[in-house]
Amino acid sequence: MRVLITGGAGFIGSHLSDLYISRGDEVFCIDDLSTGSFENIAHLKGNPRFRYTIDSVHNQPVMAELVDQCDVVFHLAAAVGVKLIVESPVRTIETNVRGTEVVLAQANKKKKKVLVASTSEVYGLSSEVPFKEDGNLVMGATTKGRWSYACSKAIDEFLALAYWREKKLPTVVVRLFNTVGPRQTGQYGMVIPTFVKQALSGRPLTVYGDGSQTRCFGYVKDVVGALVALMEKEESVGEVFNIGSSEEVSIMQLAERVKGLTGSKSEIVTVPYDEAYEEGFEDMPRRVPDTSKVSALTGFRPTVTLDEILRSVIEYYSGRQDGAAA
Repeated sequence: MRVLITGGAGFIGSHLSDLYISRGDEVFCIDDLSTGSFENIAHLKGNPRFRYTIDSVHNQPVMAELVDQCDVVFHLAAAVGVKLIVESPVRTIETNVRGTEVVLAQANKKKKKVLVASTSEVYGLSSEVPFKEDGNLVMGATTKGRWSYACSKAIDEFLALAYWREKKLPTVVVRLFNTVGPRQTGQYGMVIPTFVKQALSGRPLTVYGDGSQTRCFGYVKDVVGALVALMEKEESVGEVFNIGSSEEVSIMQLAERVKGLTGSKSEIVTVPYDEAYEEGFEDMPRRVPDTSKVSALTGFRPTVTLDEILRSVIEYYSGRQDGAAA
């Protein structure tokens, strides 16, 4: 198998690369390093079955050549993280929509199967928990910057599914729910690495809002295993799948667990959303996936508990020279 991964130097992309390399497959990675890091794939650099290109997926000639060389495409490249989305809405929309347009158009020339990574953010303000793939998407007002990300990823989904219906390009859409693990950075607002680094350095753990909002955190190796399984199933084509854990925890409880597992003496402080992001910022009170669809097709089951996930992230940052200070 020859696999192309856009965003391959990112957190999830690098773990997906590891899995395919470990199976004996060839991996082609493209990343512009805007949110990814070469450090994530440095250990693969000398492997003859791994090739990387530092460029944007917007570069059509480069993408055309990479797609030609590969059997399947994982499109993970995107603007990610609430902080980046709020601060750079133009970049968010252009990166997500235009990048997906290029990937699908190039893949369509040779009918290469494409898996497009979407997000649980598309469920927006829906209260129909747990979220099902055929449930309504409830977007916030266009004057609220954070919803530009959800809308851009929803457009990606519509486009991918349209390519299947109209042009018979085999596409699969996955909605990822808070994937975490080693290599994830807190730079763009990811909560677990942020809490871990704060706890290790003795700084206050900053909980946005009142901390009552809940999330479900899936381990990255469980998630990439599901991505590979979906790519291998013909029945996945033209479908949308939630991928994540159903172990629900409030952000305040999460801060307390990180503090306990690190043995930190850090205090936990709350920060109003308006102060953390922007005035009038809206958040989702609960984000819980129904994963019965992906489970039925692939047998997917989360294998790693939240405490095990937290320990893996703590170990990762404890072992880094800049782990406590970053």
